Amino acid sequence: MNNYQIFCDSSCDLPDEFISLYHIVRIPFYVSFDKNTYKRELVDISLDEFYTTMTANPTFPSTSLPSVQDYINKFKVAIEQGLDILCICLSANFSGSYQSALNAKSILEEDYPHAKIEVINSIQATVGEGLTVLQAAYMQEAGYTLEETKNKLLELRKTSRILFTVDTLDYLQRGGRIGKVSSIAGTLLNLKPLIELKEGELLPYGTVRGRSKSLSRILEMTDEHFKSNQLSFDDYDFALATGSCEGDAYKLKEGLEDMIGRRISYPMFSIGITIGTYTGPDALGLCFIEKYNRNHEKH
Repeated sequence: MNNYQIFCDSSCDLPDEFISLYHIVRIPFYVSFDKNTYKRELVDISLDEFYTTMTANPTFPSTSLPSVQDYINKFKVAIEQGLDILCICLSANFSGSYQSALNAKSILEEDYPHAKIEVINSIQATVGEGLTVLQAAYMQEAGYTLEETKNKLLELRKTSRILFTVDTLDYLQRGGRIGKVSSIAGTLLNLKPLIELKEGELLPYGTVRGRSKSLSRILEMTDEHFKSNQLSFDDYDFALATGSCEGDAYKLKEGLEDMIGRRISYPMFSIGITIGTYTGPDALGLCFIEKYNRNHEKH
């Protein structure tokens, strides 16, 4: 294995089994329900506890990014072990986590001038960021150097998309993250918004009436993307994520497997606290990213 440590922030929602398998270090975001007491995601508060509190509590939760010192503390451990650093962060359009990591890099490079620290803006979130982190882990395992992995990730991140639906736009509106999606905000009963996360920006894809139709439309959106860009399903990794709608998520998974002609090997991603704060418990999405080795490179 190459001599660098992979870091990510907790917004990538990577299942614990992958964190352990690839020895990835996760830097937590913070969440608060009273704007005074902030708890570390997945450290001081579990996902189940978060969604239970969110559903029962009329107070909208607030999130806070990892501090520069949080990154320094974790990076320093790896540097003092003789390891270089590759850190992959939530889209800079959504959070200052990427900037915190960059600031930590600048500070540490003064004290450790020989350390190599690479920080990447994933231009993604939740499962999209998670699949980006996994591509880095696969490249490290395949023998890619830090520089090779960084350069390839900068290409791959542009191929990643999340196509998703939420039960309501209220959470995005209240959290100030709605952006261009405001164009599809409506009050019609049972109208479900369809949204695309592309290159760090939330883009409206329309609305449909009813949850079942929204699942079908997500599959149609995926098929349209691949056909219009003349892409092959075989060249891409796919995964699904949800807040607390596992039943619908597995229906979507079955439909996706039928469409692409193979089983989805990844477990269902759980949309974590950082992103769930803004999407609500009923978010459901499908994500894909180009595989690092689709061209059967030398590694």
